[in-house]
Amino acid sequence: MYAIVDIAGQQFKVEAGMEIFVQRLAAKKGEDVEFDKVLLVDADGAVKVGSPYVDGTVVKATVLDDTCRAKKVLVFKKKRRKGYQKLTGHRQNLTKIQIKEIA
Repeated sequence: MYAIVDIAGQQFKVEAGMEIFVQRLAAKKGEDVEFDKVLLVDADGAVKVGSPYVDGTVVKATVLDDTCRAKKVLVFKKKRRKGYQKLTGHRQNLTKIQIKEIA
């Protein structure tokens, strides 16, 4: 059984027991969170597609870590023949969650 759920503006294909990284949530470590924006549910071949969301379906998860950071993305700017070079980096803040069940 899997579901496609909208979490913080991004769509994820989730199953029970799966651990995923999502954009920073306003939840602390160990808290339970619920996501009700479920777009599709597949229960052993019986597919339910929402318009836009499937009614009565909730994905329950637990926050494992709320201080994760993604890999560094380097941004390099250069203007040729001008001697201008600039290198900056960015690390996105993430939250690690574990999917408990799709109810």
